[in-house]
Amino acid sequence: MAAPAAAPRIVIENCAIATVDATDTEYASGHVVVAGNRIESVGAGKAPENLENVVRRVDGTGHLATPGLVNTHHHFYQWITRGLATDHNLFNWLVALYPTWARIDEPMAYSAAQGSLAMMARGGVTTAMDHHYVYPKGSGDLSGAIIRAAAEMGVRFTLARGSMDRSEKDGGLPPDFAVETLEGALAATEETIDKHHDASFDAMTQVAVAPCSPFSVSTELLKQGAQLARRKGVRLHTHGSETVEEEKFCHELFGMGPTDYFESTGWLGEDVWMAHCVHMNDSDIEAFARTRTGVAHCPSSNARLAAGIARVPDMLAAGVPVGLGVDGTASNESGELHTELRNALLINRLNPAHREHALNARQALRLGTYGGAQVLGRAGQIGSLEPGKLADVVLWKLDTLAHASIADPVTALVFGAAAPVTLSFVNGRPVVENSRLLHADEDAIARSTRAEAQRLARIAAQDTP
Repeated sequence: MAAPAAAPRIVIENCAIATVDATDTEYASGHVVVAGNRIESVGAGKAPENLENVVRRVDGTGHLATPGLVNTHHHFYQWITRGLATDHNLFNWLVALYPTWARIDEPMAYSAAQGSLAMMARGGVTTAMDHHYVYPKGSGDLSGAIIRAAAEMGVRFTLARGSMDRSEKDGGLPPDFAVETLEGALAATEETIDKHHDASFDAMTQVAVAPCSPFSVSTELLKQGAQLARRKGVRLHTHGSETVEEEKFCHELFGMGPTDYFESTGWLGEDVWMAHCVHMNDSDIEAFARTRTGVAHCPSSNARLAAGIARVPDMLAAGVPVGLGVDGTASNESGELHTELRNALLINRLNPAHREHALNARQALRLGTYGGAQVLGRAGQIGSLEPGKLADVVLWKLDTLAHASIADPVTALVFGAAAPVTLSFVNGRPVVENSRLLHADEDAIARSTRAEAQRLARIAAQDTP
């Protein structure tokens, strides 16, 4: 799947390169050639001479080139409810915020998606993902608004079309007015797939089937959602084993733990990935490894909600695909994935079972790139810098005060302060330059998100008894 011979070429030279390929090939000083939307060559030293149709040359001195970061779990709408319920565990946090979330509408969803995407893109994310599951009646085309925001930003995107049909009256957590019917959720999800999912190699928009969680959806929605996804050939996503409260909930309601419950509903498999997976025993990890079920590790959110430390080293050792997730910004107010590289490494080292051997810098970078591509089912297209893959490339500036005295560039990127992004390419197209978005007005987005957050707060306050 090489680019056409006449494709315009971009040449990046004189930079350190971490390819994150199967053998973690690195170059102290090398080149990347992009032709059209594909990576044409990667190697040591200067780019090949006499290349035709070169439209741009980039001197990468002082920089590290990596694959673009891949975010595997997020809730964009939460951008306009940041900084609330800051001292709550998961269940109490959800109870506190669901009544506000249930008042969102299309302009709010669009603005919040812009804010979430802008923050990630500025920090090196080239493939974003949104698990959106709140669809209040009469709120407009929320899925369409989110997808439109991603397309305008220029990032590759997966919408995990979520749903909830277990409300308070059925023993769930969401308010009764915040859920869909079983039939309505399935029909709307199928319509979203038919309208927006692109199965092609260089797809910019894909859709997954994503009922929210065991404590907000019925068993039938999980079962029929899995059947729908496999009939349509798309992936499946949900939350799993996030807290001890969830473990207790599943045992009380279903007579089994979350992993066994998911397996009983058809929700383990190589086309499935789950967020968090904090409270996993050896049997759970073995089941995920056996079925190649993926995990979206969200270290900052897990810490914010006091959920615990996921057993990421054990998952990786067993062969479980693991990527990184920002999670919603109501439980990770920074909304940046490149800080999750550092937090994943540091938090996993707090686990007394592994301590300093839990993760190293290169494992953390792999989680945020190739691991994420695996989890989203796109490891053949993105996640590493290799000829033939899509040209999602980030150039990190490491020669300033924050990093210049760290000799190893990967260590500088992961252990050091959040590095500036000099250039970020998605599908061969620049989306960030000198830490500024090229296709969106950050100041306008800031004003919009503030206004929509204030409007949502007013509406929620008026509707509260």
